[in-house]
Amino acid sequence: MSDQKKSLTGKRVVLLGASSGIGLETARMVAAEGAQVVIVSSKLSKIENALKSLPSDAEGFAVDLSVEQNIRDFFKQIGSLDHLVFSAGENLTLNNIESTDITQARDFFTIRFWAAVAAVKYSAPLIRPGGSISLTSGTASTRPGSGWSIASAICGAMEGFVRAMAVELSPIRVNCVMPGVIKTPLWDSLPEADREALYAHTADSLLVKRVGECADVASGFLYLINQSYATGQTLAIDGGALLV
Repeated sequence: MSDQKKSLTGKRVVLLGASSGIGLETARMVAAEGAQVVIVSSKLSKIENALKSLPSDAEGFAVDLSVEQNIRDFFKQIGSLDHLVFSAGENLTLNNIESTDITQARDFFTIRFWAAVAAVKYSAPLIRPGGSISLTSGTASTRPGSGWSIASAICGAMEGFVRAMAVELSPIRVNCVMPGVIKTPLWDSLPEADREALYAHTADSLLVKRVGECADVASGFLYLINQSYATGQTLAIDGGALLV
């Protein structure tokens, strides 16, 4: 396929939380469509390793996304862009409400929600005409299990924020992807046996009879970048989890 036929030739895509998992797979996918990608994560070593699997024109920055000023300074440094993808997040601890540490719960919002808010705030003035912002939610917003109160709250807050930003930042398109259970490094905190048991149980319960892969979600981000008539939307990529 020639560069002229690639959907993102000449476009610049900035991806926050893209040194591994869904974010890195999305970076690879949009780069394959001709985009020049900029990836961001908190650890320089992970960024350097991720860049090995991306084209030579890809850029990488180590940024602590828990600090608003860092996000502001990053966007001030990089200049104009066409599309923003935010998929950053750390492992969540699942607890029933009586065991929930409120201070820890607030911390979970820092990267997954407030960093996304800051990224939108500081990137929006830099986005060229026809550009978009794609954030990340999760099926917990709609169908939480026991112990998922904080995760559900974060995802619900994100979806409300997406709708508000689609209105406020128009004509910039603002959407989010809602993944189900996906095989990503975020599950690595579980013992291997527990992790595999989770995947097996989930696959058996889903309509598609398999757990999602990073590429499944990355293709959703690529779709939202290229879909020029959708805004304020939440795209569920969950193997049918919300139906069973």
